[in-house]
Amino acid sequence: MLAQRPAVLPKADDAALDHLTSLAVQGDDGAMDSLLREVRPMVLRYCRARLARVSGYAHYSDDVAQEVCIALLVALPRYQDRGRPFASFVFGIAAHKVADALRGSTRADVPTDSVPERADDAPGPEESVVRTVEAERARALLSELPEQQRRLLAMRVIAGLSADETGHVLGMSPGAVRVAQHRALARLRQVALANRLF
Repeated sequence: MLAQRPAVLPKADDAALDHLTSLAVQGDDGAMDSLLREVRPMVLRYCRARLARVSGYAHYSDDVAQEVCIALLVALPRYQDRGRPFASFVFGIAAHKVADALRGSTRADVPTDSVPERADDAPGPEESVVRTVEAERARALLSELPEQQRRLLAMRVIAGLSADETGHVLGMSPGAVRVAQHRALARLRQVALANRLF
């Protein structure tokens, strides 16, 4: 894809732009800032016009305009006036950056044979780490409890068994399971506070 330059450059005071350019090339920071303030709106309009022609690429305009300004700052010390307006130099850089953006964007689009039917609900890496840390803390807390309380909490809280089901396994009445669960949780809180785990 060849880089297209605009047929008609946007209007700018070429003499003022050329004067700012010569000062900026000599290293005048104030002139460089003024030059960028003058050039950026023209570059942005150009990028928007070029990228809007291609469906889905208009949102790259600000990024490409920023890249043009950075490339301009890098190239400015080597700039030589060859009798053409400075704006044509700027739009040459802009044309190449737009072409690069269009090439890069098409490379980034990877076609697939199928689209997943639903979103991936699996936990991400951060959530996996948090879950692992929390599980280790819970195991450390549970290890501080007597075996009977540990088993009871594992059945009721972790496995989600009812008081009847837990009582059947442990040989306790449902009421006794609820009381024992309350006591085990109270003890767990005391251990957590003593160890400052939560």
